[in-house]
Amino acid sequence: MASSSLTSKSIFGSTKPGSLPSELRRLSSPSVQISLRTQPRKNFQIQASGSSYGSHFRVTTFGESHGGGVGCTIDGCPPRIPLTEADLQFDLDRRRPGQSRITTPRKETDTCRILSGVSEGMTTGTPIHVFVPNTDQRGLDYSEMSVAYRPSHADATYDMKYGVRSVQGGGRSSARETIGRVASGALAKKILKQYAGTEILAYVSQVHQVILPEDLVDHENLTLEQIESNICRCPNPEYAEKMIAAIDAVRTKGNSVGGVVTCIVRNAPRGLGSPVFDKLEAELAKACMSLPATKGFEFGSGFSGTFLTGLEHNDEFYTDENGRVRTRTNRSGGIQGGISNGEIINMRVAFKPTSTIGRKQNTVTRDKQETEMIARGRHDPCVVPRAVPMVEAMVALVLIDQLMAQYAQCHLFSINPELQEPLQVASPAELEQPQNAAAL
Repeated sequence: MASSSLTSKSIFGSTKPGSLPSELRRLSSPSVQISLRTQPRKNFQIQASGSSYGSHFRVTTFGESHGGGVGCTIDGCPPRIPLTEADLQFDLDRRRPGQSRITTPRKETDTCRILSGVSEGMTTGTPIHVFVPNTDQRGLDYSEMSVAYRPSHADATYDMKYGVRSVQGGGRSSARETIGRVASGALAKKILKQYAGTEILAYVSQVHQVILPEDLVDHENLTLEQIESNICRCPNPEYAEKMIAAIDAVRTKGNSVGGVVTCIVRNAPRGLGSPVFDKLEAELAKACMSLPATKGFEFGSGFSGTFLTGLEHNDEFYTDENGRVRTRTNRSGGIQGGISNGEIINMRVAFKPTSTIGRKQNTVTRDKQETEMIARGRHDPCVVPRAVPMVEAMVALVLIDQLMAQYAQCHLFSINPELQEPLQVASPAELEQPQNAAAL
């Protein structure tokens, strides 16, 4: 965090306390007194704009699509967490390009290196720096973009905001920026799983006009293996094939389609989120909508809840066999009053069709002349299969930050056992047990 200070210089030059320049002394009289008071020094803090998320578990991403590399710095991670590069690599491999015919053909291994914050396989509590080099850049593919703007891309708005931009690969607007999010999110998922037993799973529920019916997915028993069983990351094999066919149909024509990623959270601690401005669903919406190409967010019943009456929509409470207060239905999506209630949190994130397509389109040049262009470069015909680990990562970053905030405010002292539950479900001994990254 850089800081600077601004000080003002007296327009009358240097003066001693209580003294006046000769020009003002002549104007002074017993009935007219002019005094100068020394203004307190003002300090201004300047923070990096828009590249950091979190208050307690704070992540800053860096890098551009065709620069030397990308990554993140994680500040606030608890010490003594077992961590290796393999823990992060599993999710990075799920996100990386070139993994199937329905993703971008760019070939990157996205191999990560942890450069600080870990010693002898344990986090030290100091900032963790993760770096992933770029190895397959093709800057010449973007020569047209240095002259003209790609429709619906960030080219024009970056120029409008900064007056300059990184042309190759879209710079910071490229999805390669999300590598830092996925790496830090993998660590957040590991901590949530070991500390609170929390599981975060996302999957593709829609591609273009192919919509997976909600009743075909059992959120109570959904597994990572089911999601990863096909290149589309749809847990239903029949609908996965339909989605793949829909992507293939536009891919071969140089076009693109959008879709929806559904994400669920099982075993989320109760009490996460704060009333009013920091509601849990508001934080989740902000985090997910910060991902590239996102166009919509809903949780629980979402917009479909507007078709119900209050009697139909309300989730009635009951006490289960363990004496816990539960809800019989979950139209609230695991969040009520902006605070998690222990039920499954579920949300859906809409992604637009990829902006960069291999079809002729009308646009304008940077000097405001109308023209036509066919964008080159290597791009996903549909972003949602690779967006799955990105959504999981952003949800994890929200929940770990909220978990640490809840502990600091409401669990620092003894809880009220009649109304509250412990945040931690794992024992300290279990926390020391390294887990297989593939099981996270």
